[in-house]
Amino acid sequence: MNAPEFWNDRAAAETKSRELKTLKDEVEDWETIDQEVQSWIELAVLAEESQRKEVEGHVAALEEQYRKLEFTLLLNGEYDTSNAIVSIHAGTGGTDAMDWAEMLARMFLRFCEQRGWKTKVLDESKGGEAGIKSMTFEVEGKYAFGYLKSEAGVHRLVRISPFDAEKMRHTSFALVEVIPELDDVEEVKIDPKDLRIDTFLSSGHGGQSVQTTYSAVRVVHLPTKIMVSVQNERSQTQNKETAMKILKAKLHQLDLEKLAQEKSDLRGEYHEAAWGNQIRSYVLQPYRMVKDHRTKQETSQVEDVLAGDLLAFMDAYLRWNKAGRPRIVGSDDKI
Repeated sequence: MNAPEFWNDRAAAETKSRELKTLKDEVEDWETIDQEVQSWIELAVLAEESQRKEVEGHVAALEEQYRKLEFTLLLNGEYDTSNAIVSIHAGTGGTDAMDWAEMLARMFLRFCEQRGWKTKVLDESKGGEAGIKSMTFEVEGKYAFGYLKSEAGVHRLVRISPFDAEKMRHTSFALVEVIPELDDVEEVKIDPKDLRIDTFLSSGHGGQSVQTTYSAVRVVHLPTKIMVSVQNERSQTQNKETAMKILKAKLHQLDLEKLAQEKSDLRGEYHEAAWGNQIRSYVLQPYRMVKDHRTKQETSQVEDVLAGDLLAFMDAYLRWNKAGRPRIVGSDDKI
């Protein structure tokens, strides 16, 4: 950072500055807990019997602090420090599925808000009666991808449908995709002949030009059938640049899959958003339970989870993933 030419590339310089701040914060956290541990070791040696409970209480508090810091050690993937791009798609379940997709979007946005992260909706397609057909938003924050990658996959909801006059229990599905936001992927070369670029009226945020100009952009990569839509920015040029950035990140991810000869750990395994492929189930009827089928983490506090309380599931996923993924839970596993 002391190099004279450091700020010539402002975007790269800001990225490097954020990286430095993250590292400094981590070092400071570990130094602080190390000092506290040393001081309490000295006190424990000299403590009287009457002070034992006080010492034990502080030890328990230190253990909790350590567990939180230990979580950051699990975020050691190549892209874990990156910002994230999250896409949610309604699956099987009709109107209920679209409503469920919107509930998931709200859950993730609340989680990001609680973490103090910035979010921006890039594209949103509303459902006919309720909810959303799909939504894509970017997340800017410390370890955004590292945290959110655990959410990639099919999410299943079981509840009494508010859209059913007979009040029957319905099962709905939604697919969540999570990829890291990459500034520039030099390895990915895209032939313009492989692209189909469509423009259309924006229906989302974007200012005065919304619904008056064809500023929204849809880019389709013909060989892979990957489609990216962006309509948040006011200008067509900005939307196209953002769409191409996301497309390059997705193509880079596919390249990583080929090299590793396994499903991507970045986006999560792609499955049809239907029965048998779910990574997590949210049951509101006939009982209340959220259960992750990969890690077996579960809770009955459904409202808290839907309000963005996801850290326990993310922690369990990272530990399960680090342990080598003992097994993939199939459709025969019941919640």
